[in-house]
Amino acid sequence: MAGEFEGKIVVISGGSRGIGRGIALAFAREGAQTVLASSSEQNLAAAAKAVAAEGPQPFTVAGDLRKLEACEQLFRRVNERFQRCDVLVNNAGATRAGAFPDLPDAFWPLLKASQGSVVNIVGGAARTPDAEFLIGGSVNAAVANFSKGLSKLGNRDNVNVNVIHPGNTDTERQDELRRQRAAALGRTVDELRAEALTKSNARRFGKPEDVAALALFLCSERARHVQGTAIAVDGGTTPGHY
Repeated sequence: MAGEFEGKIVVISGGSRGIGRGIALAFAREGAQTVLASSSEQNLAAAAKAVAAEGPQPFTVAGDLRKLEACEQLFRRVNERFQRCDVLVNNAGATRAGAFPDLPDAFWPLLKASQGSVVNIVGGAARTPDAEFLIGGSVNAAVANFSKGLSKLGNRDNVNVNVIHPGNTDTERQDELRRQRAAALGRTVDELRAEALTKSNARRFGKPEDVAALALFLCSERARHVQGTAIAVDGGTTPGHY
């Protein structure tokens, strides 16, 4: 519904490039006030310019979200500036163990107050183990498990929590990885792209806007009864039942 997110505060970690930036653009087009968090001030500046062309000027916060102090800074600055958070999209960073709502870097109190939404961008490796991606796949699976558990708190506190599993998506990070791998193997990037499509039997690679469209829906009132689930945006490449 056009304008549904007008005036809403949408915080997106890893929001300066790729899927995060695509999600920010989608929410901005719907009138949302986006908050972009990333470790690179340069990338944030470029993303802010692009997002501002589609909607309200985004609020940016630079910091390494692998560190507690950066997470606390992001929460503090959002809380001081807006005193609310309607949507949190976790597209980067890590989560500590413990009583989650009590952690000093948790947005849960603000989300609970606004009866908001959480979307965790994870990855298809959470469901499909890959011998060449064991560490990443294990992290993906852990975040998916965490998200399912968090949705139980969401039912109690009226916060929606869902997961998106992107497949092979054309982002700046993927381009960098392909260039590195091509150089290491003595092959071309085009060869690797063609091989990946053949192996996956997908019609094309994903685009950030494919993921953004689903994120927008999951945070809308139309998806209020979609809770604690994980949806793949991978062109049908997930094998087996899920």
